[in-house]
Amino acid sequence: MQTRYEYISLTSPEKISWEQLIIWEEQQTYQNPDRPTLKGTTTIGVICKDGVILASDTRVTMGYFVAHKKGKKVYRIDNHLAMTISGSVADAQRTVDILKANAQLYKLNTKRPIPINSAARLIANLLFSARLAPLIAQVLIGGIDDTGPHIFSLDPFGSLTEEKCVATGSGSPIAYGVLEDKYKENMTIKDLLSVVVRAVDSAMKRDAASGDSFDVAIIDEKGFHELNDEEKGNILGGS
Repeated sequence: MQTRYEYISLTSPEKISWEQLIIWEEQQTYQNPDRPTLKGTTTIGVICKDGVILASDTRVTMGYFVAHKKGKKVYRIDNHLAMTISGSVADAQRTVDILKANAQLYKLNTKRPIPINSAARLIANLLFSARLAPLIAQVLIGGIDDTGPHIFSLDPFGSLTEEKCVATGSGSPIAYGVLEDKYKENMTIKDLLSVVVRAVDSAMKRDAASGDSFDVAIIDEKGFHELNDEEKGNILGGS
């Protein structure tokens, strides 16, 4: 059986399986770290006056193959903290598991929720420590704590930036077209929900690697809430 660490040649591409193709792409990334890698997905994070909004599409791709139509890309970490994932599914899900475990451990040790910047720094350190064989994951970490709402963007090598309005994935250029036009600082969650939904919907219509459906989560003083199908339909119909 082919393992991910065995070298794969694409001299006979008609004999290559999807699994081998994904392994080959990872090999190219490890051997050529400056090579751009597009894995699909659209994820969005915005800061609001009263909290944060995180959103994503639900399509999971393997090259040009739609592997899953209802993939989860927005994860609740704690009641005040969530993250989105894009990139290699296994690598990204690993970062989710590590952050969930450490957030709970922090709460047990200190009797208070982990600050948003501490959660982001933890994942940045994880990604940086694996930079020689990088985890192919770009994540957004967002939430609200004693210092207010925050969103951080992290790349596969551990670079960390705090953002007010950010999109990742292959659909991000399309999403940014909507966000740059409509996003304004100090808007409320209620005002920005339709903007975020329109941005991810636009990306799903024009980016082949994004699509099928979308998830939206808000975090405010009341905690984490993921919109149900009826709520999403009402926003999409009214936008």
